[in-house]
This record gives sequence, C-alpha cells and structure tokens, in this order.
Amino acid sequence: MAPRIVLAQQEAAMLGVLGGMGPMATVDFMAKVVRNTPAACDQDHIPMVVCSASNIPDRNAALRGEGADPLPAMRDALRRLEAAGATCIAIPCNTAHMWHRDLQYETPLPILHIVDAVTCELIAQKGDSIGVLGTTSTIEGRLYEERLSCKGLSCRVPDAVGQDAVMQAIRLVKAGQIAGAADILQVQAEALIDAGCSQVVMACTEIPVALASVEETLRTKLVDATEALARACVRACKAATTSELAFAA
Repeated sequence: MAPRIVLAQQEAAMLGVLGGMGPMATVDFMAKVVRNTPAACDQDHIPMVVCSASNIPDRNAALRGEGADPLPAMRDALRRLEAAGATCIAIPCNTAHMWHRDLQYETPLPILHIVDAVTCELIAQKGDSIGVLGTTSTIEGRLYEERLSCKGLSCRVPDAVGQDAVMQAIRLVKAGQIAGAADILQVQAEALIDAGCSQVVMACTEIPVALASVEETLRTKLVDATEALARACVRACKAATTSELAFAA
C-alpha cells in the first residue's frame, strides 16, 4: 500500500496584549494587528488574548518618583496572558517599555520591543534626523535615542514648552478629547519637521489616535509606533506558526 500523507493542523501562535495603558490605544493597536494581517477568512487571522489592565499605576508619575511602581501590576497582567496561552507578548505603551527588561526577566515568552519595531522601519527610509513625540518620561529616559543612535540616527525632541504641550495633548486623548489633542500635536510635529527632521515618530500610543485624520502632507512624515509594533507582531506570529507533515503507512 502506498504511503498516506497527512497534513497536521497548524499550531497557531497566540499574541498576548498587555494593554490598558491606555484602553483606547490598546483597541487601536488591536485594529492595526488585524489590518496588517494578510487574511482571506477568519481563520487566517492571528489569535489574540488581551489584558486591558487599566488599573496599572501611572508610568510617568512612577518615573518622577511621585506614584506607585507599575511593575507589580504589569507582572500580574503578564501572568494572566501566560495562563491564557499567549506565545508572545506586545505592550502597546511606549513608556511602559522602561520596564521591558524587568518584564522580560519574568517570562520565557518573547516580549516584542516597540522601539526595535520602529527602528526596523526607519532604517529602510532616507533621512538621519528623526523627531520624537512622546511622554516626558520616554524622552528623558532616552528610550528612542539610545536605540536609534546605534543605527546612526539622531533624535530631536520638542523644547520644554513644546513638551509640556505634548503631555497636555496626551492627557486630552486619555480623556476622550481627540480634536483638542490633534491641534496641539499637529503644531508640535510640524515644528520638528521645520527644524530639519525627515520624519517624526509618534512615540506614544495615544498620539496616533489623535492624528489619525491628519492631512496627507503631514501624514507622510509621521511614523506610527503602534503600527510598527503591530506589523512586527504579525511577522513574529506568522513565523512562529508551523505545520508538520505526518507520514503513516
């Protein structure tokens, strides 16, 4: 009798989303994962399990020494994702990546780094001066500057007055006041471009929510960190999904 070839079912990777920082940005990230997944039917999409842990203490306050440490709450959310069967983790919050190393130490699951995802996209494009719009903690913690400098890219950030305005806009997004935030962020993005930046990274996951409807002339200069992370997650999950041939006589 001729050998019978049986194709085993695919063992799909499951993306764990450690979210809630903030909730609107988490939903935006999930939508971008779906949009960036090549799919013809439901089954082609990436399984996701989400912990929208909005109870995680404020990251910026903690880094200023004025609030509770968010690491224990982020660790709890990570444990929930592990228990739910996640095979890799994404954190759609730039400032939370200040604790990336500590969280990665806690789990054998790979935690994709949002700045690495952005860097992969930037090095494929022209220009060496990159503007960064993010929280004050992200800027002062040099989260982007350190990684981008390794690739020969320099960073420019808003001045003190501009940075205060960016923080105001981020707070407005979290409060659902999108239009007011968009006006502020557009001014700050254009200021960085006028200062010589070839592109401006939206390095806080609230910022793409506010600038989703910005005019095309500015949109082409913006780099969406949320989108970059979503694309990196799609690549990682697709690469981890394997199929095996089982042979039976």
